[in-house]
Amino acid sequence: MYYRIIRNDILKSKLITLTTTIFIAAAAMLVALSAILVVNLSGAIDTLMKQAQTPHFMQMHSGDIDTVRLADFAEQNSQVDEFQVVEFLNVDGAQIVIDGKSLVDSIQDNGFSTQSEKFDYLLDLDGNVINVSDGEIYVPVGYMKDGTAKIGDKVVIAGKKFTVAGFLRDSQMNSLLASSKRFLVSENDYEAIQAFGSTEYLIEFRLKDSSEIGAFETAYTSAGLEANGPTITYPLFKMLNAISDGLMIAVILLVSALVVAIAFMCIRFTLLAKIEDDYREIGVMKAIGLRVFDIKKIYLAKYAVIAAAGCILGLALSFMFRGMLLENIRLYMGESENSSFDLFFGIIGILIVFLAIISYVNKVLKRFRKISAAEAIRFGTSQEKSAGAKHFCLSGNRLLNTNIFLGVKDVLARKSLYATMLAVLVISTFIIIVPQNLYNTISSKSFITYMGIGSSDMRIDIQQIDNISKKAAEIVKTLERDRSISKYAVLTTKTFKAKTEDGSEEGIKIELGDHSVFPVEYSEGRAPVTEDEIALSAINADELGKKVGDVITLVIEGKEKNLTVCGIYSDITNGGKTAKAVFPDNSADIMWCVIYAELSDQSLVGEKTSEYADEFNFAKISGIDEYITQTFGSTISSVGKASNAAIVIALIITVLVTLLFMKMLIAKDRYSIAVMKSLGFTNSDITIQYVSRSVFVLMVGVVLGTLLANTLGEVLASAVISSFGASSFEFIVNPLPAYLLCPLMMICSVLIATMIGTSSVGQIKISENMKE
Repeated sequence: MYYRIIRNDILKSKLITLTTTIFIAAAAMLVALSAILVVNLSGAIDTLMKQAQTPHFMQMHSGDIDTVRLADFAEQNSQVDEFQVVEFLNVDGAQIVIDGKSLVDSIQDNGFSTQSEKFDYLLDLDGNVINVSDGEIYVPVGYMKDGTAKIGDKVVIAGKKFTVAGFLRDSQMNSLLASSKRFLVSENDYEAIQAFGSTEYLIEFRLKDSSEIGAFETAYTSAGLEANGPTITYPLFKMLNAISDGLMIAVILLVSALVVAIAFMCIRFTLLAKIEDDYREIGVMKAIGLRVFDIKKIYLAKYAVIAAAGCILGLALSFMFRGMLLENIRLYMGESENSSFDLFFGIIGILIVFLAIISYVNKVLKRFRKISAAEAIRFGTSQEKSAGAKHFCLSGNRLLNTNIFLGVKDVLARKSLYATMLAVLVISTFIIIVPQNLYNTISSKSFITYMGIGSSDMRIDIQQIDNISKKAAEIVKTLERDRSISKYAVLTTKTFKAKTEDGSEEGIKIELGDHSVFPVEYSEGRAPVTEDEIALSAINADELGKKVGDVITLVIEGKEKNLTVCGIYSDITNGGKTAKAVFPDNSADIMWCVIYAELSDQSLVGEKTSEYADEFNFAKISGIDEYITQTFGSTISSVGKASNAAIVIALIITVLVTLLFMKMLIAKDRYSIAVMKSLGFTNSDITIQYVSRSVFVLMVGVVLGTLLANTLGEVLASAVISSFGASSFEFIVNPLPAYLLCPLMMICSVLIATMIGTSSVGQIKISENMKE
């Protein structure tokens, strides 16, 4: 019996059944995809870091090094499992030529290493530890993806020729956010090119218990060991590897949650429309003594079949798209150790959707108890009480066309009916605008200010050379003479000792200079302006237990100096542990120097960057746009793809929901339509009324959705971004797509759907729908 009822019902309402199935499939697909991507990303990162045996603690160091003292420290520290010092040969990009093109424009610190002996292995694309032969070179996988190199290409390094034998995965430096990239060569070749670069040391430790990283870092600093460079720990390596694909997954998760919510609303639409169609039949069934439970079973059975079909289709679609979305993860990190659980977690995802749908349908069907058998048989439709538009009378209308007026009046009179459609349009607007705003924000020039980097036109880095202060002074003299430079700032980073609450000392890297010229964004407080103030990065503030207004004690040349914390900012550079201050200092060695410059004519950025790069070959000089592209390019691309997909999904949702809603309204308003026809209203008049209703609800929905996107959406995006290192965040909105193109696309979608949905108005006959 159930089979025949379900089959006949589906055949009778093919469009509504198909639309509902599509929504359920979309919701199931996105939920399953989210589960699959999260499992694969976390598993792939873990697999990569296990295969490579990533250090738990790494201290980069430039300058003289005492390996014996380091070895003694490692041997005496009970937390250390393994210890090694890896050399990293920094070579100027102009001296690295791949297939005839140099890396002179690369903002990365490109360097060369040999394969590690104990851990921190460089892996091939199959996840195996690479054994490189003389004359061969393995290139970072990022240079394969951007087309810089391919297998068999000739590479020339300071005159010595190599052949690209393959590409490598580096668990430390895979991410574009990691400022360095390692090329792998043999030991003999490394010795041959060693004179053409500057050697930096990676002091690496594997611990017996990775949860003790914080305690070990304190012990390392207290021992006064080499620390002329960034300090990076295992959790930060994981974060750098996760950020690009993690942001894309976060967008998909947001969209999937919203699509599931819309799917429920659409099911409510279709269910209400079906109940409206079957209103008289339901009344008859109640009149002949069928229990509400038995009537509900008929509808539940149908939606169970539709939900099951939609969920299975969604699972199948998720496996169709997973390959494309997992492509970047597989390239950079390899296969996930959890890939065998894909099907399991996908099924779990669709089961949750299926059970939620059945539970929701059951809840909606409780309204059967309120249906009066006598009323249903007599009128054949529910009798609603109109309220809310008593003072909105046609006789007082002087502004609007009569049909438009009646359409708007109906919305105001039956607000509860239109609330569901309004909610869907608000969510659809939200789905379009939030990912677009997130994309506009992270691709904008000013986004770097949320990451601890000043916004300028040109950035000059001086590091890993002697006499950094003298070299910086040379550049400053040229900047002062250059009339195209409107302003500049010189920031030098030095290491000092900071006293912790337990009395021990911890190393802290402080960037000294005028931070008001090219300021970063502060989540709390402001930039330091007096010599007794200091601003801390969010990670440093957390670890030191400091907030704005607290005092931090530095030890400079054996003397204590108290500084007040005036601000907290986000930072992803140099391990995220930095500080900013303005006090003068001649005691500590300069670790590196950054010079920011702004041009009076931004069209000269490319020309000036090349000019300064030719004149000061000891410095790394880049235009800020190029810096953003090379640092955040992969992240921007991932979020861009997700935001474009969100627009398509939202527009499809808008069309289908409007279509369903119009079908439901037409079914519900058969009597009213028949009355209007008897009064002389034409089919086109009635269509205009329904278009007016849709457009009015859409306008309210777009306004509310836009407000919600720029408030709640910003909070949600901020929560995601902060998990990757940016503790303060504000949307940068592009008004053209957000406030013009988005509403236009939605208006077109709603108009098309409304016209199709109201096409059945002409089939409603007065004689059939005005009978007592």
